[in-house]
Amino acid sequence: MSANSYEHIHPSFRHIMGMSDKERIEFMDQPRWIGYKTAQQILDTLQGLMHKPVRPRMPNLLIVGDSNNGKTTVIRHFYDQHGTAYVDENAESVKPIILAEAPPSADEKGLYISILERFFTPYRASDPASKLRYQVIHLFRKCHTRVLIIDEFHSLLTGSPIKQREVMNAIKLLCNELAIPIIGVGTREAVRVLHTDPQHASRFDVMTLPLWDLNKDFQQLLLGFEQVLPLKKPSKLKTSEMASLLHTISEGNTGNLHRLLVECATEAIKSGKEQIDKPIIESKAWLRPTRGIREVAA
Repeated sequence: MSANSYEHIHPSFRHIMGMSDKERIEFMDQPRWIGYKTAQQILDTLQGLMHKPVRPRMPNLLIVGDSNNGKTTVIRHFYDQHGTAYVDENAESVKPIILAEAPPSADEKGLYISILERFFTPYRASDPASKLRYQVIHLFRKCHTRVLIIDEFHSLLTGSPIKQREVMNAIKLLCNELAIPIIGVGTREAVRVLHTDPQHASRFDVMTLPLWDLNKDFQQLLLGFEQVLPLKKPSKLKTSEMASLLHTISEGNTGNLHRLLVECATEAIKSGKEQIDKPIIESKAWLRPTRGIREVAA
């Protein structure tokens, strides 16, 4: 079949259909952005924060949601779109966005070290926190950074109340000194970090990336997924029966849905069916999220 025959696949990916089965399966494991309404609302909010005029009390944002529900994917897409480092007309290095990961536990020095790692600059882990803080502030100013994003924000709950207050005070200081927005990203528990001090809660707005309801928006998401799955036949994932089954197994979690569809599409290619049907989906029901460990079906 010619590339023009695969109308169920997005035009940008129809050339993939000329590849071998192995290559098509490998293609599905590559990271790929699939946009949807809530994600776009978050991206628009982030872009608005990035271009806020400087003022003494800059707005901050905490993005929360269930584990594996696409928070980091949205943040990394924003970083890919707006965070690429470059050299400006004055031959100065510019890093518009620093995307760091919170330390494994509430630790001021650990936070500074995580940020310094993203600048790819030498530092001494044995230096006192005050010296590392000075180095961080200097680099933010030198590189004209406009946004700091801290992923895994809920990790700051691990540690004593004193340690939690110290690291949150460090974040407040960075916000005040640099006059840039700070974005936290984490699970729903991350909101508790803000309540270590009423001042922190008042500085952060909270946006939630919810689980999907079984509705037209979820069906539209399935259509988006189907357009990037390299199968020779349409699977019609957005039909009510298919959408209901996929929603039941994934429980409306974006990451679980993605893994489920990749597993189903892989089976469709290997079996020669070249489309995802109800029996294939039902055979992958072991992917249903549980509170324990998934047991892989033999």
